[in-house]
Amino acid sequence: MTERRYVDTLLRMAKSASSTELEVQELLASKSAKVAALLKENSNANLYYLLHDIPADSETFDLVARFCHGCAVQMSTENIVPLICLSFYLGMDENHCNNNLLSKAVTFFEQTVLPSWNEIIKALRSSEKSLQQTMQTGLFDACLQAMIAKASDNPRHLGEPIVVSTDKVDDSDRPNAKRRLFALDWQEDLTTLSLQLYEPIIYTMKQHEIPPTYISASIYRYAKKWIFHCNNGRETMSIYKRKSQRNVIETLEKLLPHGRELLPCTLLFEMLRCAINLEASSVCRNGFEIRIGKQLDQAKVKDLLILPQGYAKEMQYDIECIRRILKVFYSNYDSSDASGFITVAELMEEFLAEIACDMDLMIDSFISLAEMSMAAALGTKRNSDGIYRAIDIYFEKHAYLTEKEKEQVCKVLDFQKMSPEACEHAAKNERLPVRAVVQVLFMAQLQMRETLARTAYDDEKSEKEEKEEDEVRMEMEKMSIKVKELERDCREMKQEITNGCIRERVNKGKVSLWSEMKRKFGCMTSMGDFHCPAKKKKEHPKCGIHHNS
Repeated sequence: MTERRYVDTLLRMAKSASSTELEVQELLASKSAKVAALLKENSNANLYYLLHDIPADSETFDLVARFCHGCAVQMSTENIVPLICLSFYLGMDENHCNNNLLSKAVTFFEQTVLPSWNEIIKALRSSEKSLQQTMQTGLFDACLQAMIAKASDNPRHLGEPIVVSTDKVDDSDRPNAKRRLFALDWQEDLTTLSLQLYEPIIYTMKQHEIPPTYISASIYRYAKKWIFHCNNGRETMSIYKRKSQRNVIETLEKLLPHGRELLPCTLLFEMLRCAINLEASSVCRNGFEIRIGKQLDQAKVKDLLILPQGYAKEMQYDIECIRRILKVFYSNYDSSDASGFITVAELMEEFLAEIACDMDLMIDSFISLAEMSMAAALGTKRNSDGIYRAIDIYFEKHAYLTEKEKEQVCKVLDFQKMSPEACEHAAKNERLPVRAVVQVLFMAQLQMRETLARTAYDDEKSEKEEKEEDEVRMEMEKMSIKVKELERDCREMKQEITNGCIRERVNKGKVSLWSEMKRKFGCMTSMGDFHCPAKKKKEHPKCGIHHNS
């Protein structure tokens, strides 16, 4: 009966001012166009009837009553939005009365609230009870536009982004040194708003291209505040609260931007696990699975320990969920670097070894996960030692398995890809079924034959290479001898030139080294040919030159 409290407030103030109820009605009608119109239609109507549908609380009623009686109204960020909504509803504008309440409240709102991010958040938080009126009056749109402008200039108004780290320590949601340094610069958090306000704000920020890293971080912190900290288990949660939290996680999934490394993989797994526990829609769960699959190479073993919708012991690991995530990873991996494939293969092997210790893990579940691990290792040139190790752990923790069941498990293992060390261990492993040991021994024998054949081939190849090296060495020695002979000849020739020994030795019947060299090069003309009397040219008679007889 909020309208009765409001009327009681008016009557109490009227009594203190020695005013009658009629005078109170006239006073209110002088400020409110709505009350004036109602009284004009029915002058005998009482205040309880006139004010039965006013959307406001008692504190806001008090402010309006004080204004109507000429008292000062103490406006603040916390009461300004409800005050504007009520004065708008009552028609307390300038068209009805000068210096009316609505214009004063709007002026305070524009000058005090809109310029400040913190004041906007506080004002919106105070509008939860009059949310519909806040939307209708345009107050929410005014706040939203102011917030978009401020977030565009400084997206840190949404909070610091959560850095994706490759460290082993899970410090993804921990503030860094810079954030701790400026921790005193406190500001109102957007995540304190209700989902009805938070959803349109984030949606509009996405449309205005606010950096998705800041939006994603804000969405995760909202889930952490409104779901993770409030979720104490499905058994103790009321139906209303469970439905409310399911609505929150489904809405946040729609708002969460798509993209790799916007949030650490561990946090995405946390949100997926929450969606599963709250029995969110398949669209919501698939959305988280797709985001996880795109960056599965950043996941940790503990992330894969996802509880399914049922808590039955035979279903303690959501195998189909893991299968879908793996499918997303392989269908979206577009890097030329194969390190991502190797990382996921190692992740699956470690996960298989981890769950192999679970005493309640059913054999069918283990085989399915082992097959996924083998499929993840395809194309990575990895051996099967990790799978063998997980199988050995499973046999050790489940000693009650029959020989036939063990053989069924070992069908997953590729003995050809086991290292010699693993084969040696398996050959002596009493936990393995006999058929598996025989296969291991057979593979060990094949490996030994291949090793011997490779050794023989290497020995034959070594002998051939040594023979070729000897032949090359002999040829080089021959060439070295020839080079030495040429060097000796060159030294002798140089010595003859230096001592002036190059001369004609025709009369002595001797042939010099120089002549010998010319003969070798086919150059037989010598300087003596130009001095031979028998070979002189005859003089031409017309030139007066006599010929030698």
